[in-house]
Amino acid sequence: MLNTESTNSSLEGECYDLHFSSIVADAHNDVIGSHTMKGRDIAQYVKEAQTDLIRLKEGGVKLQIFSIFCNHKYGKGTAFKYANAMINALDELVQTNCNKISLAKSVVEIRQIVGEGKIAALFGVEGGHMIENNLDYLYALAERGMKYLTITWNNSTEWATSAADEAKSTFDKTRKGLSLEGRRYIRELNKLGVIADLSHAGEQTFYDVLEESAKPVLASHSNCYTLAPHNRNLKDDQLKAIAQNGGVIGINFYSGFIDSDYQLRLDNLLIKHSELVKDISPHHQHDKIYVSRDLFTRISKEEVDSIRPPLTKLIDHLDYIVNMAGIDHVCIGSDFDGAESFSSGMDDVSCYPLITKELLSRGYTHVDIKKILGENLLRILAQNEV
Repeated sequence: MLNTESTNSSLEGECYDLHFSSIVADAHNDVIGSHTMKGRDIAQYVKEAQTDLIRLKEGGVKLQIFSIFCNHKYGKGTAFKYANAMINALDELVQTNCNKISLAKSVVEIRQIVGEGKIAALFGVEGGHMIENNLDYLYALAERGMKYLTITWNNSTEWATSAADEAKSTFDKTRKGLSLEGRRYIRELNKLGVIADLSHAGEQTFYDVLEESAKPVLASHSNCYTLAPHNRNLKDDQLKAIAQNGGVIGINFYSGFIDSDYQLRLDNLLIKHSELVKDISPHHQHDKIYVSRDLFTRISKEEVDSIRPPLTKLIDHLDYIVNMAGIDHVCIGSDFDGAESFSSGMDDVSCYPLITKELLSRGYTHVDIKKILGENLLRILAQNEV
């Protein structure tokens, strides 16, 4: 007869040893924009956030790529300036906590920093609009340490179209994809050692980038369209194309990209608490993420948790990528602090060991798990270095 208690204890021990001996890397985290830029010190515990240095350590995260992001409201004259302000905030965090975290310039430096018991930090710039159609701005961000450029956010640029825009029936389909200028930007990224990130990119842009890039690409925070049809998720042919390119897909923890029914559950919750919703600033009434985040602070945790998809559904997306693209082409791209809801279990960055435990329970080998947790991401970082 199986001793369940003994088996569970053995799995817990195996999980702990494997997880904390691995380089756990996250390709996408929005805490700098959503909290640091608001004056919150993430060197300390921040109850409003999913991320701080204390919980990164608890979760065994050894490499964090922070997102430098502003939305479509920032344009020429403001977007590049704000990007630099965010990088300055990250620099200050690192400088004032140099015993806990260090900025890395290469994979060799990442491994050195990790070996010193510290968190290695990198940053990616989320949205091509932040270079303001200016090649000098692209060079400047690369000089400051930009490791990837997300070609578009939800908004298109003059040189690349986004998934959100390409999905609109009113969108001018004659200008889909990369312009000639956009193709030049991709070639420059290759020369600079900056990864082209295809999360948020329109389908035509996606394939144009793959046609132009001589180096492996990244989809830093995207899931599988077949399991959850959403314009932010990748179709089967896209998953295979990234594998053929040698790139990597980072699984996104956001509930809406894991489970198609999540939005309906969220809408029903907003309707149920319509009176509370009315109290939220009218300025944000049309921003569902803001409204939801605010509402979630006013209702019970049980209600909030009731609409989240289970962790198993998140891992189903990972399984699907492995089956479609292969074990060498998947990593973690949490999107923590960039959305209002994440899969059950993924409450904050201290919860990463749950992923390792679930992967072990599904029969993944230690070598495979180490690839998923970080080695695949480290590989393409190294392959993009100049």
